[in-house]
Amino acid sequence: MWSVNDEINFFNDAINLSSIENLMVNVNGKYYAFQPKYDRARVSTPQSRNSFIGSTTEKWCKELFSSIARHNNLYAVNGVICEEIGLSQKSAADLAFCTTPNTIQSSDNIKLIFEIKMGIVNNYFYNDNADFEFCGDYTTHRGNPSLLRSDSMLKAIGKSINLRVDSSKAKSIPIIILGNSPITQSYVKKVDCLKGSGVVQKFISLYPNPTSHDFINVTPEKGFETYESIEQLENYVEYVLNSNMNYFSSMMSNKELGRLISIANAETTDELKGQRFLEMLSV
Repeated sequence: MWSVNDEINFFNDAINLSSIENLMVNVNGKYYAFQPKYDRARVSTPQSRNSFIGSTTEKWCKELFSSIARHNNLYAVNGVICEEIGLSQKSAADLAFCTTPNTIQSSDNIKLIFEIKMGIVNNYFYNDNADFEFCGDYTTHRGNPSLLRSDSMLKAIGKSINLRVDSSKAKSIPIIILGNSPITQSYVKKVDCLKGSGVVQKFISLYPNPTSHDFINVTPEKGFETYESIEQLENYVEYVLNSNMNYFSSMMSNKELGRLISIANAETTDELKGQRFLEMLSV
């Protein structure tokens, strides 16, 4: 799972591709990942999710999930494009489980979509030995990393809604949002509502111990949950893959709803009743 070592490895790799000025913020002549919380200098804190960390976390997630995909005879693929469900080149799926290893996919080949909203969570100091040194968790700096960022949450929610409404071909594809931080209190009811409505299946943090202070580990309806092991993650993903779920959304009168239920109820099994009901909703 995500750890301090993953973040230090990111900085060590990124410094070979960019300058320290592009990676960290200068606070009174010293370089930090984020401005320390109680520092009063007027500096601009960089985004915790930029092109470097975005690419790194997407590859990291692919490596993490590849074995889970293989156990289910699927491939973990970054940057999946499927125009028929609204996954364009500019808005590709960060990661998806597919029946083939190709980037361009048909909707029938996509079995699970992951939207990744991960970034640098902790604070780091660039010391005199040119090493990146941990100097505090997210409660000690001014940044809002990963799912603590309101814009990250809104982008993930918006993309999920677009997938649901753009095409009926996405109705059976589960969507999971991946982060590496807790969420704020203001999103507790929202994530549970999104899970309950089926827009997304869950928001998951892959960072088991982001702070020694109290934080939101799980919401009441488990719309958000912090996972502590690969086994826990694998069990949930396999449950989602095997659930044969369908998303549906509509607004109609009670009379019309009752009529559709009566028609569907004439089928001989619960599965056929559900299938018939969904078919009528999509007409």
